[in-house]
Amino acid sequence: MHYAVLGAGAMGLRYGILLQAAGYEVDFVDTWDQQVQTIKAQHGVYVSRDGQNRHLVPVNISTPEAYHGDPDVLIFFTKQMGLADILKRSAHFFNDRQYAVTAMNGMGHIEKLNQYFKPEKVLGGTALIGTVLNQAGDVDFIGASGAGSMNIANQTEQPDATTHQIVAEFQAANLNPNLTTNFLGTLLAKVIFNSVINTLCTMFQIQMGEFIQAPSAEKLGKQLINEAFDVCERAGITLLNTREEEWATIKYVSSETNPLHFPSMYQDLSKQRPTEVDYINGYLYDLGVKYHYEAKTHEFLRHLVHLAEFAGTFDVASLTAVTEGKH
Repeated sequence: MHYAVLGAGAMGLRYGILLQAAGYEVDFVDTWDQQVQTIKAQHGVYVSRDGQNRHLVPVNISTPEAYHGDPDVLIFFTKQMGLADILKRSAHFFNDRQYAVTAMNGMGHIEKLNQYFKPEKVLGGTALIGTVLNQAGDVDFIGASGAGSMNIANQTEQPDATTHQIVAEFQAANLNPNLTTNFLGTLLAKVIFNSVINTLCTMFQIQMGEFIQAPSAEKLGKQLINEAFDVCERAGITLLNTREEEWATIKYVSSETNPLHFPSMYQDLSKQRPTEVDYINGYLYDLGVKYHYEAKTHEFLRHLVHLAEFAGTFDVASLTAVTEGKH
């Protein structure tokens, strides 16, 4: 099938480039002008794996306004905060035949996709695949070839022939998809994973492999997992994993699959971009409140990340000058 990846950041590039390498036609659409201009100027994307073997991969990229292709499947990999904008700007090439697939972090994106696509054409996924965008036009795939996996489910929980074809082509691209028929349970399992790994690694500026070695990692992780499961039970959501399996997944991915990975939230914070914490820990807290339950650790971490965002807005040189009496 013909794919268009909307959001050519770290994960969008990885999915699209792997599908392209498997022989499928892939276009990229992005709203970040520097990314589009850089990739066009260098005639492709520089791709590394764990910092090694950097090489140029030719790709076709456009802004939404300049794209006039007719893809069969649209893959969405924007940040939660940018999805509404790219949907609006891309609507001119949407049609009723297309399927929308997403494995974005957090929650809040499905409602936005439903404004443009019928629920039976929307597939939600969760990716346990580490990737880093070093700079515009330069991406690093974390982990060995074939590392990582994903879960994916139809919003209607009724897979059709096109769904099975998408899954088969994702498998051919070494994305290791697992098709489920539990839509919300699939999405929330990754939210819980990220509520532990993304947030804690970000707060302490450590890689996943470093986090999992900490003596306090298990206690902190299980505290967050238990709160999240308590929320989901009250909301009537059956998750893919048990509490014990969720921790086992975090432990395995952190120690075996992606030990060198800095999660995307850390990448955002380090580059002074807004994080998605409101769509991860914040989402779990807000969902719990609807059912008269407070996931207080999640709310505490949510505000700590926002404090770290705020702290990053200060000019360190100016502050140093002030403390030294130079102003």
